[in-house]
Amino acid sequence: MKYATILLLLTGCCGSIWAQTPPAPSAPTQDQQHRDLVLVPGHPTIPTTNTAPPTTTSPIRKPLNPTVPRWYALVVGISHYKNLPPQAQLKYSDRDADSMYTVLISKEGGQYPAENVHVLKDDQATYANLKDQLENWLPSVAKANDNVLIYFAGHGFVIDGHSYLAPYDVDPNNIGGSAYPMSRLGDVISKNIQAKQKVLFADACHSGAIADRAHLDQELLGLANNSLFVLSASKAGEVSFEGPAWGGGHGIFTYYLVKGYEGEADDAHTGIIDPMDLSNYVKYNVAQATADRQHPVSEPANTSDAGDAVLAYYPGRAAAPNPLQPKAGTLVIETNMDGVEITVDGKSEGVVNKATPLRLPGLQPGLHTIQGNREGYMPDGPREEEVYPGQETTVSIRILIAKVRKKAALDHFNRGMELYNKGYEQNYKAAAEEFKAALQIDPTYNQAATYAGRAYRALNDFDTANQYFKQAVQIEPADLDARISYAGGLLDSGDLDEAIRQLNFVTQHDANNGTAAYLLSQAYFRKGAYEQAVKAGEDSVKLIPNKAEAHLWLADSLRLYDDGAKTTADLPKAETEYSQYLALSNFAAGAGGKFNYYVMPWLIGSGSKKRAAQTDIWKQLRAQANFGFCDCEYLLKHYDSAIKYCETALTYDPQNLYAQYRLGILYSSKFNALNTSATSAPTGLDLLVEARKHFSSVIALNADVDQAKYSRKYIQNIDSVLAQVK
Repeated sequence: MKYATILLLLTGCCGSIWAQTPPAPSAPTQDQQHRDLVLVPGHPTIPTTNTAPPTTTSPIRKPLNPTVPRWYALVVGISHYKNLPPQAQLKYSDRDADSMYTVLISKEGGQYPAENVHVLKDDQATYANLKDQLENWLPSVAKANDNVLIYFAGHGFVIDGHSYLAPYDVDPNNIGGSAYPMSRLGDVISKNIQAKQKVLFADACHSGAIADRAHLDQELLGLANNSLFVLSASKAGEVSFEGPAWGGGHGIFTYYLVKGYEGEADDAHTGIIDPMDLSNYVKYNVAQATADRQHPVSEPANTSDAGDAVLAYYPGRAAAPNPLQPKAGTLVIETNMDGVEITVDGKSEGVVNKATPLRLPGLQPGLHTIQGNREGYMPDGPREEEVYPGQETTVSIRILIAKVRKKAALDHFNRGMELYNKGYEQNYKAAAEEFKAALQIDPTYNQAATYAGRAYRALNDFDTANQYFKQAVQIEPADLDARISYAGGLLDSGDLDEAIRQLNFVTQHDANNGTAAYLLSQAYFRKGAYEQAVKAGEDSVKLIPNKAEAHLWLADSLRLYDDGAKTTADLPKAETEYSQYLALSNFAAGAGGKFNYYVMPWLIGSGSKKRAAQTDIWKQLRAQANFGFCDCEYLLKHYDSAIKYCETALTYDPQNLYAQYRLGILYSSKFNALNTSATSAPTGLDLLVEARKHFSSVIALNADVDQAKYSRKYIQNIDSVLAQVK
């Protein structure tokens, strides 16, 4: 008689288990550096003939709601090379990569989902990692109708007529064996990456060899037919310059590339930036900025043949085109104080110090909105400044007035803090009213706006909370604390992309901000971007090793990354991180350590729906960690210890659906292990009864999820086996 066969066949239905989820230089100066290594005798000299600028106007195109396709991007920026001498190191390639990433994920610009953009900087950009991302990741994610962008900023080489991109660990004595050949890249792009549109940006010395017919390998010659658009920083024989006079420090090519993506390349005001727009803008401005010593190259040379790729879309910019668009202008921004955050047209342009003006060339002529902000001071602006065609305009930002709060506003704020720190629903409600009263008296009180948001977040009113967080950021754009709070609120409301943008701002202004790193880990985790989540999680535990939640999100990211990759390699490390979390959050011996959970629920960023009930946060996260341990042990086939951890998870949160479901699977698996024969009478029926109980709990908790669907099938099979025994 066949008893156990059906149940054994259905064990594969479980699927993945998810956790809760100064002036312009006329030519390059000594402050500029080129991105080349002259390794071959007879290096061609830099041409000195003047090149006529390309037209800066494009044919009129109708921006009739173009489809912004699915894009995937690999962004590589290497300033510091492991095996190169000090004089060969670069200064700004890593910043170039940061800027490229930011514009690609921006709402207005690339609009890429953050998880679709992988970034390799400095020691991350090894040959092995570069090869893996190009030859494994991109081919695995890009489908036939998708688009792919590859950006590289760093050193390039030409050896014996062959061109290479230099990874972090390139060996100058063995270029051929340690650098990435362009011929191989061409082969990968044309044969391995199945995408409709492919874009390659290269800001490296000799990168012109990529698009110059004299140096292309045969594989690259035919790429134009495969909709590849190449825009490289310089012609063969030229060098690609970088220097501090472009946006505070960038490769000149990348500076204008990013500016173009930000909308400056839309000279016809259609709202669309396509390869022709971008190519014309970058070529003209780079040639002008370097006194005709650097000339970007595009392939196809006629960019109108580069396909119908929409590189960036700005619906609000669409207007009647100006066929006589004048040359771009430059803003030079000086300040009277160090550490002033500058925004132009709402976009952050970085921090400027009084000894070093910030130069922003390549701006479209006309009015631009400028504001300077420094925390603790009243802002200068917003105010409009005119950019004149082909000219420089100096803007003086004066930060003069320290913010002095009115006593009444301070009194309300202090009372609000007393209430807020007590926790619980009635205190949060009263605290919110105090913070709002302070803000009404002093509309520039950004801290009051931040804490009003935190109070409403503690009350589970995420929409109101985010309104106040956003207001705090608008009052004080340089307030990183407000941006972190806003990101936490966005995580609660499910706007993961905007949360990542806010956190990206924080990390670019404070690379050692551990809280931003761990919230990024959570955001990437919830988007299913486990590789990026692991990296952010590893950064967070280095920066804030005593922050329990940092270990938790790293553990979850490691576990799910392994599960998705069908491997168990990182599970022991995940278990170590779960252990770290449980140890750091073990407050059974006293309530002192629990203070963070009561006072700062905004830091948790767990997407919890239980803000007002403070102890639930702690219990929920303890349950999450024990479930993670359980799932690791299950994947390692340690069923008894897995059961122990899942049962512990239920002591903290009896409604943890994932623990209930995993226990059903575990007891079923134990039953199957006892009954390998389909003909003998089954033993261990009590295991089936226990499994059925947990599957029933899953259905009772949420009848609509996939786990409930699978649970019904399991219950049907269990009942069938039990009926046969009777």
